[in-house]
Formats: sequence, C-alpha cells, structure tokens
Amino acid sequence: MFFTRKAPTMVTPDDALPGRDTPLSVPERHDVLGNPLTPPWPDGHEVAVFGMGCFWGAERIFWRMDGVWTTAAGYAGGWTTHPTYEETCTGRTGHTEAVLVVYDPAVVSYEQLLKEFWENHDPTQLNGQGNDIGTQYRSAIFTTTPEQATVADASRERYQQALSAAGFGEITTQVAPVEEAGDGQWYYAEGYHQQYLDKHPNGYCNHGFCQVGYDAAAHGQDTPTRVELPES
Repeated sequence: MFFTRKAPTMVTPDDALPGRDTPLSVPERHDVLGNPLTPPWPDGHEVAVFGMGCFWGAERIFWRMDGVWTTAAGYAGGWTTHPTYEETCTGRTGHTEAVLVVYDPAVVSYEQLLKEFWENHDPTQLNGQGNDIGTQYRSAIFTTTPEQATVADASRERYQQALSAAGFGEITTQVAPVEEAGDGQWYYAEGYHQQYLDKHPNGYCNHGFCQVGYDAAAHGQDTPTRVELPES
C-alpha cells in the first residue's frame, strides 16, 4: 500500500507538510460492529492506538476481538494536521498508519490487545512492514493512560526476550504517550479506508502470525514458536 518508495527517515516538524484545519469525512458507524466511529465513547471504555504497517489488516485484527466496541483507521505520531492518505504516503507528515481501538477493559485487557499487536506484525523491521517501506509504516504503540504505558513497556521487554531466544533482532517499536507523539493528535483516515477489508474481503493484507507467540514471552517458555512474516 504505497505510491513510491521513500528513504525511511523521519521528517522534521519544520519540513512536514502543513495539512488543513478541516477533518476528513468518515462514516457515522462501523461497518462491522455498528457502533459510532467517533466519540463520545461508552462509560468505562478505554482507547488504544497501534501502528503495525498497513492499517487495513491491522484494523480487522482488532474488530474481531471480543470486548472491542469500535475501531478506526487513521494517522498518528506526526505533525501534519488532518493529513490525507496521499500526503502520508510521501513520508512528509511524520505520521504512521495506525488503528484506533475502543475497548471494554472488563471484557478484554490491554495486554490481550498487545498480544495481537506483537504477534501479527514484525516489530523488528525499522520504518516499514514487509514490502511497505517508509516511516508511515513504522511499528508504534501510542498509549493513552499511564497504566497503558506501564503495561506496554513491560510487554515489550518480555517479548524482546522471546524474540532474542528465537534468534530474531531488536524491537524497533516506538512506544510513547499519544500526547508526546508528534503533535499529540489522532487523525481519522478517509472514509474508504474504514473497515476496508470488510468492503473488500480479498484486498491487500500482509498481517498474520509472525515470529514468536506472546504467550511464550509472557510465561517464559524456553522454546518459542518461530514463524516468518508473509511477504504479501
């Protein structure tokens, strides 16, 4: 999902595209879950934001989970206000394609969301995912509460131990509070990106089980499963 390959280096705030003041239009409701795509959210629900390459497949992973109330595709971690897809693909917005996940922590924990995040992409690939190359495809966890930050940091450390035991490299995943990532804003992607793989079941997706199981990392198993990320 890219137009041209750019050198995978992060744009500076001064060189980022200016963007616009008007939000991009999105559908009122989730095509699969039927709930609103925009706030307000139900009482007791929390928000998580993950970047793991192309947001099409990433969003589908999370909307299939019990306890997830809604999901949306968007852009996070950069400086351009209300960026378009075309702008983000240039690598000059600072954003990465990301997924917003609104979930009920009484049903699904943040660590369970992290399990799907770690297992279904390659966090050791810097500024890209598979054949999608650029900072707009970087791996990222943007936390929304101090508690999420604590859990995310601990999970990264455990998962690194499992990756190292299986012969994989270092995690490159950016972990930062959303308010400290770029301008601290989440921006919705265009309407046609929302729940794209529900509209186009045979559309592009390179997500799937990759490298080692998170349960092996969490429970200190000696021989974690090793599976290579599909090329496409």
